[in-house]
Amino acid sequence: MADIVVNGNTSGAVTLSAPAVAGTVTVTLPATSGTMLTTASSTGVSGSAISSGTVAEAYGGTGTSTGYYGFKNRIINGAMVIDQRNAGAAGSASITTAPYGVDRWWVFGQLASKFTYQQNAGAVTPPTGFTNYFGMTSSSAYAVVAGDRYVVAQSIEGFNTYDLDFGKATAKTITISFLVYSSLTGTFGGSLQNYAGTRSYPFTYSISVANTWEQKTVTIAGDTSGTWVGASNAGSMTLFFSLGSGSTYSGTAGAWATANYTSATGATSVVGTNGATFYITGVQLEKGSTATSFDYRPYGTELALCQRYCQNIRAADGNGSYLRYGYGEYTATTNLSLNINLFATMRTTPALTTTTAALYGGFSAGTISAASALTIGADGSSPSIANVQMTTTGLTAGRAAALLSNNNQTSFLLFSAEL
Repeated sequence: MADIVVNGNTSGAVTLSAPAVAGTVTVTLPATSGTMLTTASSTGVSGSAISSGTVAEAYGGTGTSTGYYGFKNRIINGAMVIDQRNAGAAGSASITTAPYGVDRWWVFGQLASKFTYQQNAGAVTPPTGFTNYFGMTSSSAYAVVAGDRYVVAQSIEGFNTYDLDFGKATAKTITISFLVYSSLTGTFGGSLQNYAGTRSYPFTYSISVANTWEQKTVTIAGDTSGTWVGASNAGSMTLFFSLGSGSTYSGTAGAWATANYTSATGATSVVGTNGATFYITGVQLEKGSTATSFDYRPYGTELALCQRYCQNIRAADGNGSYLRYGYGEYTATTNLSLNINLFATMRTTPALTTTTAALYGGFSAGTISAASALTIGADGSSPSIANVQMTTTGLTAGRAAALLSNNNQTSFLLFSAEL
């Protein structure tokens, strides 16, 4: 068969060449709408290679195709590879802090010390295609009561979900997929909520074999009701995986409800068994009714996405036994002010967390003055520049000075703009 050449209306051409194999491929061009359908033999083009729907959907259009050429997975750090805060160390969840484990994933415990969390907890072999997972381990055999919630969750920014049209008649169906490993079997629960916690979709999934990685998929029809944040840097939705939720926070699976549910009624409680484990990775939330392959992004891309919400900055160069963060000025006898250029533009002007203030000091004219406090100042702070103010005593106003920390791997400046 000869090639078919289709010339453009100004320049260029598209050549269609028949494959040198047996079989028949039929390409049906649209009559009035912008869709392309294919039917094929096993030796031709797969029928799912060009799926039914509007081609423009891949670029944010209004059709039904699930294809994406950009930010397919709305979950950040779904492969659990970035851990800026803890660097693989374990932590314990409590109601007072709702701490973050691996980047973008926070944990919550109604009572303190009911479970621990850690990147690669238990040191089991990750599933094929992954090098990391996020693990939770029950610390006791605790029977949840009505008002209890024990969860691992990720909240998603409005700029990353606005095209899903939740809260509108045009709300899109989404699919959640993940790999899970637990020492328990049975029916487990989770939920998708709007950020305000006034609309919830509880869901269930089954773990049939203990201590084995299993792939799970949950498809959710988009919510046409309630209040959902659109294109802004505010929180839009939260995905929960429950480790034990009481009746107040559990609802009927498979339906939207006007309630703050983090799990489905009757789901297995991980915190109910001493030493029970729950490991998860490969979490993906995408538009469409079919789970597609995990969206592996380059490490640098994933890190930059995480740094929009958290940046752990350690000093870059040395001065004897100290590390230098940068140069500023003693603006008063009690204050050092300096601006630090952040690695990536953050979601909003960040807050600052440090280790013990005495680990830091101002250095000028051969003298180090120990800090009593470090804070974010109003002088120049923005989502891309952090103005750090160090408080101490005995400074000489107007002098150039450096902010130092001692050479201790536990000292850091942690900038957070989490939802």
